[in-house]
Amino acid sequence: MAIGFADFPDLIEKSRGLREMLAKDSLISCADWARILLGVEIVFISDLAGSGVEWSVTTGFGDEFTVSTIRSIQRKLAGLVRPYYGRRPQ
Repeated sequence: MAIGFADFPDLIEKSRGLREMLAKDSLISCADWARILLGVEIVFISDLAGSGVEWSVTTGFGDEFTVSTIRSIQRKLAGLVRPYYGRRPQ
């Protein structure tokens, strides 16, 4: 898959681990931050692979708040994920 996972089962398996790492405030690699950020971006925007136009219904958060939050996260992670711009996190 082009978003840093070998295939769909790998995405499901690694996503669980990434969620646990976030919840435990664990040390996360730059490649994993890139995977997390791209996943968030896809889930928010995509109607095909995420919540898309139903975002506010499924989460309770409005688009304006969410975009502002995602932009803030993108800025904070920019230095860490920059090596993966246009590339698949390995």
